[in-house]
Amino acid sequence: MALDLGAIVDALGGELHGERSVAIEGLAPLASAARGQITFLSNAKLVAQLAPSQAACVIVGPALRDQAQARGACIVTDDPYLYYARLTQLWKRTQMPARPAGVHPSAFVDPEAEVDPTAWIGPLCVVERGARIGAETVLTSRVTVGERCSIGARCTLQPGAVIGADGFGFAPNAGRWEKIEQLGAVRIGDDVDIGANTCIDRGAMGDTVIADGVKLDNLIQIAHNVRIGRHSAIAGSAAIAGSTTVGEHCTIGGAAKITGHATIADHVHIGGGASVTGSIRKSGAYGGVYPLDEFGKWEKSAATLRQLPALRERLRALERQIARDGKEETKT
Repeated sequence: MALDLGAIVDALGGELHGERSVAIEGLAPLASAARGQITFLSNAKLVAQLAPSQAACVIVGPALRDQAQARGACIVTDDPYLYYARLTQLWKRTQMPARPAGVHPSAFVDPEAEVDPTAWIGPLCVVERGARIGAETVLTSRVTVGERCSIGARCTLQPGAVIGADGFGFAPNAGRWEKIEQLGAVRIGDDVDIGANTCIDRGAMGDTVIADGVKLDNLIQIAHNVRIGRHSAIAGSAAIAGSTTVGEHCTIGGAAKITGHATIADHVHIGGGASVTGSIRKSGAYGGVYPLDEFGKWEKSAATLRQLPALRERLRALERQIARDGKEETKT
């Protein structure tokens, strides 16, 4: 099956340079796209790949209109990456079979759970007592939704996601640990995407809350009573400790770590691998990872870091001595 360029532009807009009747049989990256495929260019570092591309059509921004036309057919749009995203959605709607609604025979849905008739509960999923699944939401496979947890409309949960496992709560008792029962739940808004094997723990007393439009990658840990604001996005292997609040429109890079009981303001962007040990009250971009080095050099650097407190005290002592010497010279 194929879409012609005319149908794509009619559906998504853009300025087409080329024949409307050109058939598009697939999407591909710029460097490997072949005849019959469409691609996009949004990264200035990849401009050198434009001229030799064999793609039937390239989606570009206005600044690359002339170069793209010299190569062949193109669609010019203000935001090529966003156009590409919408093209993938169009392609899936028109070229791939629609996902069914209902419950797969191998899934378990508790009789006291509520599942909207337009939702899909995939193979080997578990929806426990009192859970609620919203309209057009998709649980792909092996997804677990715990007791009393709720998921809004048009959400997608990838394989192995666990919603509503017990939070990590234990009280010390004479050298042993006493379990703190996790009595809250998880509330997930509308249009949320949750990646494979991501875990969102239920709250200890109140609920863990994931607001509308949040996007979570694979292998993320969201601890009990965390709140994530609308339209924030978190990359793979990140971890957020308990009772932290992440604002709206934030991004958190892969493998980043955020301590518990912190508050992250709206529009904060945290780099991959960063370790956030306290609240961030001001919007902006934040990062900090100890740079990679050869192991022998890294050991020397680490040894120097251990000496920093002592070096700081020696420096302060020298500064005090210099100040005293200056006063003595003034007197004489």
